[in-house]
Amino acid sequence: MSPPLTGIIVAMQEELEVILQSLDKQRSVQRAGMEFHLGLYAERPVVAVICGVGKVNAALCTQLLISEFNIQRLINLGVAGGLGAEIKPGDIVIADSLVQHDMDLSPLGLAKGQLFRMDVFDFKTDPILRKHALQASAQITHHDHFVGRIVTGDQFIASPNQAHALHQDFSALACEMESASIAQVCYLNQIPFICIRSISDNANTGAHMDFEQFTPIAVANASTLLQNMIPLCDSVPTQASIKA
Repeated sequence: MSPPLTGIIVAMQEELEVILQSLDKQRSVQRAGMEFHLGLYAERPVVAVICGVGKVNAALCTQLLISEFNIQRLINLGVAGGLGAEIKPGDIVIADSLVQHDMDLSPLGLAKGQLFRMDVFDFKTDPILRKHALQASAQITHHDHFVGRIVTGDQFIASPNQAHALHQDFSALACEMESASIAQVCYLNQIPFICIRSISDNANTGAHMDFEQFTPIAVANASTLLQNMIPLCDSVPTQASIKA
């Protein structure tokens, strides 16, 4: 039996390029203005794509991966802003849960972040994928790695007040603009999912890297993580086994 197909969503062109360098590419497919690259990565079948910025782009891309390409698990790599005081630029945050911080139905009596008539507050990542991501990140010895909640919103968080509020309200370690919507689509489709983010700045502490300094770090981290993680994923439950 061949390994199941893994979807890989990245945030930056630079991260996709480093994946394509190691991808035994078979073909590319255009859907909804996105280019999906299919082939073998570490001898396992994958489809890699840039989803674009924001929750709508990310959700659309995720559903296409599931409906059009029949992926059996999904890995999301990208950049995030740090929220925890101990998190520094270059560090890695592996999500254990994700929340949409800009969802606010509090006038209806719902907690901030709670989706209307959704049976969960946060979306948990797959524990086995999370374990493998942690194993893979251990190979990156020049930066620290953390496991915790990541929050998502269609906002670029730049002020210390905003960052502090997100950390306090959601106990979040990082914030960005895509992954909770990816997690929601995976939850609804019962697809195992993991989110791994490289930290570019921390609005709480004022620590940051400029883009030219940070990009090579994010790219190198993404490459190391994938090269070490993809072979470990052979033991991850697939959609079919979850539904059985």
